[in-house]
Amino acid sequence: MDEKEKSISLKKRFMSFSHAFRGLGQLVKNEPNFRIHLVITALVLVAGIILHIPAAEWLIIILTIGFVLVAESLNSAVEKLCDLVSPGEDRRIKNIKDMLAAAVLISALVAVIIGLVIFLPCILDLFFKN
Repeated sequence: MDEKEKSISLKKRFMSFSHAFRGLGQLVKNEPNFRIHLVITALVLVAGIILHIPAAEWLIIILTIGFVLVAESLNSAVEKLCDLVSPGEDRRIKNIKDMLAAAVLISALVAVIIGLVIFLPCILDLFFKN
């Protein structure tokens, strides 16, 4: 690969990041549920700092946050695609959107369970420490 091809390839990589960040901005700007997840993310991160959770639990928290944010992102994107493909009422599109919402719900419920497993013992220790 010559210098010109390397330059073009590198430029394409930077552009792909640019598109991804633009998509992230669209999620933050236009999707209220994504913003709710971000607020909850901030609260969880603050709680983790305050409660001094161990590194292994931080990894689980970070993976769980990513899991929920990816689910919400995919939900939003596919819902937009559904609206574009079928702007009118369509039972099949409604079913697809309901399944997408279920995926986000499942990810959020798993996150709550993981949060309880990690944070509840720390919180109980604060109140019932001998």
